[in-house]
Amino acid sequence: MSGRDAGGRDAGGRDAGGRDAGGRDAGGRDARERAVTERTATVPTSADMHRLGVRLGGLLAPGDLLVLSGDLGAGKTTLTQGIGEGLKVRGPVTSPTFVIARVHPSLVDGPPLVHVDAYRLGGFAELDDLDLDASVDESVTVVEWGEGLAEGLAEERLEMIISRGGGTDETREVRIVGVGHRWSDLERDL
Repeated sequence: MSGRDAGGRDAGGRDAGGRDAGGRDAGGRDARERAVTERTATVPTSADMHRLGVRLGGLLAPGDLLVLSGDLGAGKTTLTQGIGEGLKVRGPVTSPTFVIARVHPSLVDGPPLVHVDAYRLGGFAELDDLDLDASVDESVTVVEWGEGLAEGLAEERLEMIISRGGGTDETREVRIVGVGHRWSDLERDL
């Protein structure tokens, strides 16, 4: 994404997702016109979070972007570990907090998993420095703490917001928002 200004816009005024300042894509469609599918899942344990990731990993394809958000300890890395297992990538999948990004190649001729932790990034410019756009079309890219930063990497994406339940147990609520037609069957698939 070189050649972008501090706000992440290219010389034509478009952001990383190809939208102009008014939110319209190159075809003139408003970003709000894209299909949005949403569902919520209750996940009782960390083992169940891992299983959700495995199921999700079996549905993912090259070019898929997942933006994960939630409090510290919410289960983002556990979910990503399951995704890695479902994709059958080389592991172990661990939190890339200090290395920022880690690539896990496929063991079965599938897409690699690019696992990013944006927690320590200072903004879009630092995310841009990672050159994720160079591999996003061939990989499955998961960005933890990516809300407000990573959405521009792909117009179609899966946003997952993980929150703790009100009790003292491990229960999590996972709000899953599919943006774009790629995710129109989300309710059926998950």
